[in-house]
Amino acid sequence: MENKGEVWVIAEQDEGKLAEISIELVSKGRELADRLNTSLGSVVLGHNIKHVPEELFKYGCDVVYLADHPNLEYYTVLPYTKVIYNLSKKQKPEIILFGATTTGRDLAPRLASILPAGLTADCTDLKIGDYNDARLKRILKDTLFQIRPAFGGNVIATIVNTWDPPKMVTVREGVMKISAPDSNRKGKLVDINPEFSEKDLITKVIKRTKSEKRVNLKNARIIVSGGFGVGSKDNFRLIYELAHTLGGDVAGSRAAVDAGFIESERQVGQTGTTVRPKLYIACGISGAVQHRAGMAESHKIIAINKDPKAPIFKIAHYGIAGDLNQVIPMMIKVYKEKGTHFL
Repeated sequence: MENKGEVWVIAEQDEGKLAEISIELVSKGRELADRLNTSLGSVVLGHNIKHVPEELFKYGCDVVYLADHPNLEYYTVLPYTKVIYNLSKKQKPEIILFGATTTGRDLAPRLASILPAGLTADCTDLKIGDYNDARLKRILKDTLFQIRPAFGGNVIATIVNTWDPPKMVTVREGVMKISAPDSNRKGKLVDINPEFSEKDLITKVIKRTKSEKRVNLKNARIIVSGGFGVGSKDNFRLIYELAHTLGGDVAGSRAAVDAGFIESERQVGQTGTTVRPKLYIACGISGAVQHRAGMAESHKIIAINKDPKAPIFKIAHYGIAGDLNQVIPMMIKVYKEKGTHFL
């Protein structure tokens, strides 16, 4: 096997708190690095963040490149790009992972354009394998397969980047499992001491306004989700009523979102949020592969659908072939009478 450069995660933090997407990427990056028999590195930028590398080490990083500087306290694209560009040219990583966040989607394309490097956006899975490139008439050994939805989420595409390293990707939040932390794990800390010109600092943050997300499906323990089979926006009141009764949250399939039954921030699936709740109740959802990709790893799945051959029943732990307009009121009644013993 040829020697590979490091796998890198560009870690995001806010006021010293590591973003969850960065922990997800470190967990996946560890898997990729082990497959390539190379090291996992992370680049973290900010100010007064000397404690952040310890968190990154716990989740699997071998080395953390730390740029702690007053001009990096808040994200602005020019100084962040300069630091990562200079470090990339020096260390020559094999793969660079970004979160598909507002920061990652701003930073990654700019960096890719000046390196230059190939970039695949909004990936939902990453794998290492061999690729027989007919155009180049050679086999690319241990290359990165970048998997993402295409054509509005109706096709799952696998992309191979034949450019020279680094292979760059942005990854959607919630699609990668977080590995268990190991507090005894240590790594190498490399301090970066960046220098900036006036041109690098032309953009300044004058004021920051933060607001909490209204919907946080990723942390919901119980989710009741409705699909196109619910029939209408008015009928979604049954979904909300069941969720309220169980103390859960409400979600929907892409078809339900497209039909205007529910807002897009509640969409679960390949083009929405990936969830792993204790209980997922799918109501009127056929179970297309794009939706299953976002909820198949739920601890328990209950499916309600009039069509007994609906694909959702293939992954459901419990299936109810029936009209949700009749089934849901019965479930609510039983739960109110028997409480948690119902679940």
